[in-house]
Amino acid sequence: MANASPERVRLAGRVAALTRHNPDAPETIEATRDLAAVKIEEFIRKIVENAPPLSESQRERLANLIRGGGQH
Repeated sequence: MANASPERVRLAGRVAALTRHNPDAPETIEATRDLAAVKIEEFIRKIVENAPPLSESQRERLANLIRGGGQH
């Protein structure tokens, strides 16, 4: 996590602490979901910054993938 954002580091610490003490609690699940979203956002941002502009249909296909949670 050398280049991780402060938010990602904070959330990773929170997930670790919550998981250690109460892995099945709703707060742990929510924090894990928040951390996953930050990781995905950082990854997408990196890819988009280095990619040529996408067509409207390509953007829509990718947005649908995210909306569906990865389901086809």
